[in-house]
Amino acid sequence: MGSGWCGAALLAAGPGPGRGALLFLLLLLLLFLVLLLLGCSRPLALRRGPGQVGYLPAPGLSRRQAARRARRARRPGALPPAYPNGWYRLLDSAQLPRGAVRSLALLGEQLAAFRTEDGQAYVVDAYCPHLGANLAAGGRVVGNCIECPFHGWQFRGEDGKCTRIPYAEKVPDFARVRTWQSCEVNGMLLVWYHCEGVGPTWAVPEQREIATEEWVFRGQTEHLVDAHIQEIPENAADTAHLAFLHGPAILGGSDLRYTRSKLWDFMKHIWKAEWRPEPEPNEHCSRLLVQHTATVFGKHLSLMDLTVSARQVGPGLVFLIFEHAFLGHGIILQTVTPLEPLLQNVVHKIYYQKNVPAIIPKFILRAECIQFERDITIWNNKQYLPKPLLVREDSSIQKHRRWYAQFYSEKSTRLPVQKEGLDW
Repeated sequence: MGSGWCGAALLAAGPGPGRGALLFLLLLLLLFLVLLLLGCSRPLALRRGPGQVGYLPAPGLSRRQAARRARRARRPGALPPAYPNGWYRLLDSAQLPRGAVRSLALLGEQLAAFRTEDGQAYVVDAYCPHLGANLAAGGRVVGNCIECPFHGWQFRGEDGKCTRIPYAEKVPDFARVRTWQSCEVNGMLLVWYHCEGVGPTWAVPEQREIATEEWVFRGQTEHLVDAHIQEIPENAADTAHLAFLHGPAILGGSDLRYTRSKLWDFMKHIWKAEWRPEPEPNEHCSRLLVQHTATVFGKHLSLMDLTVSARQVGPGLVFLIFEHAFLGHGIILQTVTPLEPLLQNVVHKIYYQKNVPAIIPKFILRAECIQFERDITIWNNKQYLPKPLLVREDSSIQKHRRWYAQFYSEKSTRLPVQKEGLDW
């Protein structure tokens, strides 16, 4: 007799061990389906710690020790200035609720970000000009000011002016803390950096679909990259590396020792890409147009056809817009923020159409993460060459360097050529 009759007989039977076991299995199956549904709908959250990716293991050493040894042995080369001029992500807006104060170290500076009760966010130098206390280490928001935890001096977020000294009859006119111009766009708080103190020369574009919530947040990855910031966007112009580094199937993972394994040779990624700078008034922008296809056992897999338009805005922001024939549209926001001269914080946030199942954009972000971590291994171990040996097909690299040079000034801080390795 069929298994369906047996199941019906068990359900029809009175209380007994058979029926109890079946109910238990059904409850387990239901719990599994609920957990699967929650897992698919919850945004992807992946953060790689220092040295967790980008370095090959060494016998007898932990992952962290191997990374430290590689950094010490590295010869970084004659690097460009450490910090290009432009807008940089500090943190997500949601990470700075009303009344909160956050301490941030980036761009060779120590900053304090705070949000007033009316919702306005401000960024100031972290150190109080009175006796050097860190405003973000115990300081609190009072009205539209940040209060120093040492003596209670209060500094206005808008212009840094000291408005109150609890024990002084008069506040000196020159008493103020340095303020940093900031903006909140696309769910992020960004700060403007210019080595000569020049104000913003361009604005961060707002992505309409994010602002109107047509596209919803589906996940985020965060990496630390031990390289100069310029190395990362330069990849866009190095279209030749796509076939060799990113051609092997993502099934092979990000460990470069195994990505070209014959085990995964049945699948290939095929890329066609073109990089170009934008004309005035958007000369601070450039575009990379990418057509992606894939083959399985030599057969074209149309499901994997994808069009990507990557728009670089300034030195540290990229808008990667995805278009798929029937899986819809979405965007990955890439932000690169220099924490130190050879340490970049890179965040990828994906937003996608509401009516597309969350598992689709999560898969796209996870696949992008694998490919990005292949790049990290190259960046973490390479030397910057100011005069590289190029062939004609590499001409876009020099064009990119000329375009990127606009983000440096005469007074941009340069690092001396290092004869010994660096350990940032």
